[in-house]
Amino acid sequence: MKNSRDGKSYSTNLAFTPPEYLKTGRVSPESVVYSFGTVLLDLLSGKHIPPSHALDLIRGKNFLVLMDSCLEGHVSSSDGTDLMRLASRCLQYEARDRPNLKTVVSGLECLQKDVSTPSHTLLGIQHDNKNSDRISLSAIGKAFARADLNEVHEILLHDGYDEDDTANAELSLQSWNDDVSESFVVKRHADNAFRSKDYSTAIECYSRFIDSGAGVAPTMLGRRCFAYVVAGNPQEGLEDAKRAEVIASDWPMGHYLQALALHNLGREAESQEALKNGTALEAAMNSRARTV
Repeated sequence: MKNSRDGKSYSTNLAFTPPEYLKTGRVSPESVVYSFGTVLLDLLSGKHIPPSHALDLIRGKNFLVLMDSCLEGHVSSSDGTDLMRLASRCLQYEARDRPNLKTVVSGLECLQKDVSTPSHTLLGIQHDNKNSDRISLSAIGKAFARADLNEVHEILLHDGYDEDDTANAELSLQSWNDDVSESFVVKRHADNAFRSKDYSTAIECYSRFIDSGAGVAPTMLGRRCFAYVVAGNPQEGLEDAKRAEVIASDWPMGHYLQALALHNLGREAESQEALKNGTALEAAMNSRARTV
């Protein structure tokens, strides 16, 4: 079916079709809850029961009639009753009468018995660890892998300009020779804006400084990259991260930031490769630091 509001298509089955979609042609969060209710009912009953008929049985408290006999010994009558009631709430005809997704999740969590055992173990499914074990990430790498923007922001602030000693020396020398002290005021404004998460101002000021010809440092490009990603311009962010890599090829942040931008562009395979490169560089950098 297709959502008439945004034109996006969704694969479905007529048995899962929410009543409001049949009337308006629109999919809403409440429609998702309704469809989940039909799936839950199918799992509990082992049959494809029309929702309206199931609601009549549930209202009549005929839970045992609906429950699949295969669940005996696996699901208690109390849990089965709670699940049936949850399904009935999800299947209400009026969208406003259904629970929201947060309530549905909370209801299911209350019934979860073994939170420590992975689902694939409970189901007896062989699990392929090849992908999950492919990269052993540091705390910094994990923050970028999760795309945790608040944590990445803190990492970039803490990283500072320590990796840019050579570039900063060149910038300082050029500032004396070319009298571009005004540009460094702009840079200070950019850093302050980045610190306070005013990303549009940070982008503007970093761009003014870089375009002035006063110089460029990897950290500057890294911060502008992050600001671009947060502002919804990951392609521009990716270009800055690649430029930072050219300037400082052994700087892990350049690769980590590429991973973040690529993730936001939907290029997951390349994002994983960039994470791997950043991890290797970070490990090498830490190893050098320990031997000094």
